[in-house]
Amino acid sequence: MVFHINRKKGLLIISVAIVTALIPVVITAFELITTDKESVVFLEGYPTSISVIVLLYYILLVILGLFWFIKQLISLFRLKNEKAKTELLHLKSQVNPHFFFNTLNNLYGLVGTDTKKAQELILKLSDMMRYSIYEGEKEMVTLKAEVEYLKNYIELHKMRYHKPIDVKFESEIEDDYKVMPLLFIILLENAFKHGIENLSKEAYVHICINSKNNKVIFEIENNFDTTLTKGENGIGLNNLKRRLELVYSKKHSLSFSTKQNVYRAQLTLQL
Repeated sequence: MVFHINRKKGLLIISVAIVTALIPVVITAFELITTDKESVVFLEGYPTSISVIVLLYYILLVILGLFWFIKQLISLFRLKNEKAKTELLHLKSQVNPHFFFNTLNNLYGLVGTDTKKAQELILKLSDMMRYSIYEGEKEMVTLKAEVEYLKNYIELHKMRYHKPIDVKFESEIEDDYKVMPLLFIILLENAFKHGIENLSKEAYVHICINSKNNKVIFEIENNFDTTLTKGENGIGLNNLKRRLELVYSKKHSLSFSTKQNVYRAQLTLQL
């Protein structure tokens, strides 16, 4: 509302400046039309000093109007930037909370039956929660830190399951770029939730991440139970897409494909 009111005032200043600056031009043009003079001197009849002052006044009005306009554009940009940061923080806070709840439930069952395994699970969970809370608030983190977070997630899941699963994680990080925190976890979480969780045998998930030439490519593949109906994109994927739009805008690509019982996702970042 304030910006709208100031915008009106600024436009009024610019309009007045332009109109007043055009008055001498109109008068001169009128004299050219209504007189037989071959030439009419601009601001003729005014002392030279007054003519200069008047011209400077017009120029000053235009400069002030343009200065105001630029200032308002900067203010609007800052406002949008702050709004985007606030939205981004909110989106980060929504990342995989149910995973922590599920892990805590598993801990409850392990405490009385396998104390050593429960202790290991607590340490892994503690590391992940620490990363989510402290590193997750940062604008950027190292790619290696993100990879370590993903590996901890995988280890936690392995400890939870009572079935064999095939997990392969390949990483070729030639350049340890800075990336948005908690960026890849949603794709990994989906692979476990919609793939491995529902398979009793021969479940697998393969992950590959590499970085070079100012580019990061994350690929993940998993099999799934084709008899189960897959719903629409959940909050997690919509969350990821929005965060990518806010931070990487047109410098990313996110694609999904399904062939028989295999699901693939690929995220590419141009840094």
